[in-house]
Amino acid sequence: MRLLNSWLKLLILIGFTTMMTGAHPYRAPGVTSLTNSKVKYRVADQHFVILKRGKNRAIVIDNAAVNTPELPRHRAGYNGVALLKHQDQTDNIFVPTIAGLNFEHIHDGTPSLKEKFEPRKFPMQLRIISDDTVELYQAPTPNWKLESCGRYQILEDGTIEYTFECIPHADLFKNGYIGLFWASYMQAPKDRRINFYGKSKANLDARETLISARTPSHGVNSTHPPANAVFFPKVASDFPLTLVNHPSAYVYSQPWYYGIRGKYAYTQIFRDRDQIWFAQSPTGGGQQNPAWDFQWFIPNYQVGEAYGFIMRAHYAPWSGHETLQKSVQKHLSALKQE
Repeated sequence: MRLLNSWLKLLILIGFTTMMTGAHPYRAPGVTSLTNSKVKYRVADQHFVILKRGKNRAIVIDNAAVNTPELPRHRAGYNGVALLKHQDQTDNIFVPTIAGLNFEHIHDGTPSLKEKFEPRKFPMQLRIISDDTVELYQAPTPNWKLESCGRYQILEDGTIEYTFECIPHADLFKNGYIGLFWASYMQAPKDRRINFYGKSKANLDARETLISARTPSHGVNSTHPPANAVFFPKVASDFPLTLVNHPSAYVYSQPWYYGIRGKYAYTQIFRDRDQIWFAQSPTGGGQQNPAWDFQWFIPNYQVGEAYGFIMRAHYAPWSGHETLQKSVQKHLSALKQE
């Protein structure tokens, strides 16, 4: 009954939004060079760009292999933020050979995937917008025909705002939705748990609590949907991407979560209306390296239409939950305006 009600909510939401605005509720913000012809850019002459603001330093990279002092033996196929560190750190929060906020999967929940890691396998173009903003553009991929652009902007306090926009160019998603997945491979934190406000699915009427979740192994209890979810994707039982289709016993009630590595906290903050699902693996980036991930589903998509979401990755010294929560609330308020 709960699943049926959620589907009805989704249909009502999409129908009402389309009737009133002519647009899908996950319509693209229209800020990247994919959807906005007014955006000016130049193509980078290297495979990475350094962003620095506040007390943080980040390096955004495309899918090429790189070997530099800051990115030693960085492997091909990993895009996004290859390096993120505070000015008082000497090491990278992410696994140095791979990346964070890495666009990982395109799928439709069926087992017949021609390529599990399609965004990683095909070229991306690194576009420089300004001193603090770059984009990773990918032409329609060979299998799914999905064109996309991810914008990475480093804000005044060193937080990275990530805006993703995409356009499907063929009706290939058999279950009627587009499934997308992002991974952040964390470098050997002592505590592999993620922390978020939520509830047990067994008692949804209870008050929210701060949950510290660690999955026992890769692909077990791996994803946490929003408590107000209006869409639950159909996923085949033999679907090979196990982080996608193995929900935990929890739902989250506030759209942000964090993990702690040493003296620093890495927090991913989302807009409630984008209906992002949290995901995690204790060994996604290697035996000692958890993956602190998220995924997104676009139901009722139309070929040629643009869809998108906005989130922020906040990285700062850890001084307690209450201090972090105050910073997060500022970003949540800002994201509501976007």
